[in-house]
Amino acid sequence: IGIFDSGVGGLSVLKEARRILPAEDFLYFSDNAYCPYGDKDQDLILERAREITDFLIFKGADIIVVACNTATAAAISALREEYSQPLERIRMISGGRIDHVKFIGMEPAVKPAALGTRTGVIGVLATAGTLSASKYLNTKGQYQDDAVIEEHIGEGFVELVESGQWSGDRAREVVKASLQPLLDAGADTIVLGCTHYPFLKPVIEKIGGEGKEYWVRDRNYPFDPAFLANEQRMAEKSGRGTYFGRWRVEISKPQESSEARFLNVISVGDTYMTKPFKTRRLK
Repeated sequence: IGIFDSGVGGLSVLKEARRILPAEDFLYFSDNAYCPYGDKDQDLILERAREITDFLIFKGADIIVVACNTATAAAISALREEYSQPLERIRMISGGRIDHVKFIGMEPAVKPAALGTRTGVIGVLATAGTLSASKYLNTKGQYQDDAVIEEHIGEGFVELVESGQWSGDRAREVVKASLQPLLDAGADTIVLGCTHYPFLKPVIEKIGGEGKEYWVRDRNYPFDPAFLANEQRMAEKSGRGTYFGRWRVEISKPQESSEARFLNVISVGDTYMTKPFKTRRLK
């Protein structure tokens, strides 16, 4: 299973995927050369998604998780149209192994937030690309009768996560600037509409806890049924007994600190994710 994001944010998805399928093999691609995606043109994001998809197929993926809300909004429809039908091109890329790919995308938890709010107001923190995308706007439109949906761009959130500033005065200052308007509007539920944002959840909860009770919904991945529905795949994996699948991280812009940073992110609370990996530049 291939998973990609603009940076470390999608590792929150990788961690959940490994919890669901511990015997599966994973390849995670961080497109940190183009991070963040949130302020990039949609055509560029689609171009990157195609290149990374080809790379992941070449490396052995037959399921690809677009672990980024912005990339899901900008690219997943085109990717499904271009790669989900049997094609000779895909057969060539994969060395004859497969002829199509299954895609799974991200979806902000607007539905459970709107249906579960007590005040009738929910807040959505996301990137500009996600909030302006038709996919999100369609979802929002389905639940506007159930709750008032307030929105705010998480200004500087991705940069905090990518630089490892998940706590401290700077993180608190940046987070509060975007979170406070939602709390002031009466939101009792905050939807984190970007896979980077869950790394800041402790800061978000602390700020919101100052005189306000509210719920943070940070699940952006509705893929459990899609994974578990493939009974044949599960049966094949279960034949490995207690085997834990392999995983690897690839990045588009190698940096001296990248290995330590990735290991710090993915080893937290997960003893299965502490193996070393190699990095290569996407060509």
